Amino acid sequence: MQRYLDQIILNDLANKVVVLTGPRQVGKTTLSQQIMSRFKHPQYLNWDILGDRSILQKQSWSSQSDLLVMDEIHKMPHWKKWLKGVIVGLQNNQALLVTGSARMDTLRQSGESLAGRYFSLRLHPISVRELVEKEGMTAKLALEQLMVRGGFPEPCLASEPIHADRWRAQYFTDLIREDVLEFSRLQEINTMRLFVEVLRERVGSPLSLASIARDLAVSPMTLKNYLEVLKALFIVFTIPPYHKNIARAILKSPKVYFFDTGLVKGSPGVKLENAVATMLLKKIEFLRDSQGSDVGLHYVRTKDGAEVDFALSHAGELTHLIEVKRSDCKPHNALIRFASQFPQAQAIQLVLNLKQEESLPDIEILDAAKWLACLEA
Repeated sequence: MQRYLDQIILNDLANKVVVLTGPRQVGKTTLSQQIMSRFKHPQYLNWDILGDRSILQKQSWSSQSDLLVMDEIHKMPHWKKWLKGVIVGLQNNQALLVTGSARMDTLRQSGESLAGRYFSLRLHPISVRELVEKEGMTAKLALEQLMVRGGFPEPCLASEPIHADRWRAQYFTDLIREDVLEFSRLQEINTMRLFVEVLRERVGSPLSLASIARDLAVSPMTLKNYLEVLKALFIVFTIPPYHKNIARAILKSPKVYFFDTGLVKGSPGVKLENAVATMLLKKIEFLRDSQGSDVGLHYVRTKDGAEVDFALSHAGELTHLIEVKRSDCKPHNALIRFASQFPQAQAIQLVLNLKQEESLPDIEILDAAKWLACLEA
């Protein structure tokens, strides 16, 4: 399956080093192989492979390679300093694609800056748009499949549901046992696993680390550190509240969502909200990475309980207010309230099971799947 970043990466490689990050098994290696097929003499080197690691350490890769793909080098000690030297020493005919399953900007590294030397791109799970365009699915079927299986290529495209279930069980075990262990001490793993299990049941709700800390008998600061690890490894992401010009103090707690909707525990409505969250995040990060757009993803909730699921912004100003429903086509009261407060923002109620779309004076009731199929990525 050709992914949405394919041509952008090729274009960027002609100008600068490209750093491609994203969750484990989201398709970075497959995409890299597709990119490699466009070059005459590509070379792939993975830090996790012992023989490749030796070549990387000695910088003894082939001088004839017109594309170097370096995977997981963020695991190398002082990788930024090392990579900076590699970039300076690249031959004119060599392109460099660096990939990794962690957010390289958040890993604790000292000193060296790569500012201005690379283009950064983030590969996200498969979206409704990709399934419609690449697999020929209807938008409704695509969204329903993503709600159940998530957007990671292997479970999403598996021929049988049982294959997706087996993949996810192993994926979750590997995340905790291998990736998280690189950031944490061995004795913390059980607490981290419990924390993730709690988060799986609290998707879409304002996150109270103090409350969870009491339940797990750890400090809120410990959980804050754990959350940063989970975010750095693309396991979860958080959406902050929008606060500019909101009357009555806004709650400051973020909401948490999983990159893999299949990990979410909860009602179909919660899974739908998580799926929409992943695609909205994909949209704004695609616009940031490929166009440099100053866009943001938020939610709106006041202390009196009025809430809209999502809000999109550009240069700090709201552009969209988005409420997500499975079947309820009655206009959401909070959406009506905030639509009048922010008339410049397009107010949308996305409904999964909708018979007829409708345009009302302040808001639009739209088919969720069809709207998601029209996003930028």
